[in-house]
Amino acid sequence: MSAEPRINDRIRVPEVRLVGPSGEQVGIVPLAKALELAQEYDLDLVEVAATARPPVCKLMDYGKFKYESAMKAREARKNQAHTVIKEMKLRPKIDPHDYDTKKGHVVRFLKQGDKVKITIMFRGREQSRPELGFRLLQRLASDVEDLGFIESNPKQDGRNMIMVLGPHKKKTEAMAEAREAQAARKAERQGATDAPSEAETAEAPAEASEAPAETPSEA
Repeated sequence: MSAEPRINDRIRVPEVRLVGPSGEQVGIVPLAKALELAQEYDLDLVEVAATARPPVCKLMDYGKFKYESAMKAREARKNQAHTVIKEMKLRPKIDPHDYDTKKGHVVRFLKQGDKVKITIMFRGREQSRPELGFRLLQRLASDVEDLGFIESNPKQDGRNMIMVLGPHKKKTEAMAEAREAQAARKAERQGATDAPSEAETAEAPAEASEAPAETPSEA
C-alpha cells in the first residue's frame, strides 16, 4: 500500500472532519463541501487521519507540505549521530613514543564523540603479569579524563585485557563543533584572500611634502 495520503478526488467518503488552513476546526462537513472549500482557498484537501470516523482532512498546499517534510527529513539524517566504537591495541611494555602516538589517536576519537575500545595484548610470560596491563589502562584513562570516562572497567578476555572509554561529548555536539570550526577556517581563508597585499599598499602614491620653490623675479 502507498504511504501517500489520499488527496482531493481520491478521498472516497461521504463526509469528513475538516481542519482549516490555520489548524482551526471547521467540523464535520460533506465531502463535496470540503472539496468546494479547497477550490476556494486554492489548496488541497488532504486526508490526515484515515482511520478516524469520519476521517480527518485538512486544507493545505500539499506540494509545499511534501517539500518541507523532505527537507526536514534530510536535515534529520544529516544530524543523525551513529554510535561508533573505535579500537586501539597496546602492548603491556609499550614504548613511550608509541604510547604518545596511540594516546593521540584516542584523544582524536573521543573529540569526535566516538567510544574507544582499548585492548592490551599479552604474549608469552606477560600473561602472568596482568597488573601491567591494568596499570597501563588506568594511566591512559587518567591522561584523557578531560575528554572521556571509563564506560567499561578493565577485564580479562583470554590473552587480552579490555577497557571501553566513552566520550563526555555527544556525537551530535562533536559534529556541530566540527562544522563550526570548518566554517570558521573557511571564513578566515576568505578574509586572507580579500585583504590587500603589502605590494599593493606600497604602490600607493606618496604626497609631496614640500611646496615648489618660488622663481626669483627680475629687477
